[in-house]
Amino acid sequence: MHPLAIGFVSGAVSGVVMGLFSHFLFLLKIFKSNLIIVDGSFFFRTTKLKSSGQSIFVAGLLIHLVTSGVFGAIYILATSFLGLNAKTVGSFLLISLYIALLYLSMLFIALPVVGEGFLGRKSGPYAWFEQLILHVVFALLYYGCLRIFLL
Repeated sequence: MHPLAIGFVSGAVSGVVMGLFSHFLFLLKIFKSNLIIVDGSFFFRTTKLKSSGQSIFVAGLLIHLVTSGVFGAIYILATSFLGLNAKTVGSFLLISLYIALLYLSMLFIALPVVGEGFLGRKSGPYAWFEQLILHVVFALLYYGCLRIFLL
């Protein structure tokens, strides 16, 4: 499999699990926000299409799958651009640094853009911590997928 495809699939798998984990903790009332619902709601608000609970969930899951896949592929592109070998690309430290950048981007760019406010405050005072947990889950899964497929 081509390294970009590996990055995309690894990111997509990690992102879907991360999204479902968010959904599960939201249903248990442990988390105050749900990544899948946030993504799906933003899609329907932006497109002004009619929505239902199911369509919001499906759209949000698909959006999260694609964006996570793209972020997974971008990691492979960036490390390729830097001339790193497969063993270095699979480094947990390097992956963690990349995911930390994604985490900060989520807090300072993505959440405000989708209407959740700075640091996701509209979702609750601990949205930043929920996002941290979710990004750690993503990092662990992405690392595991890359280790399986690249090495």
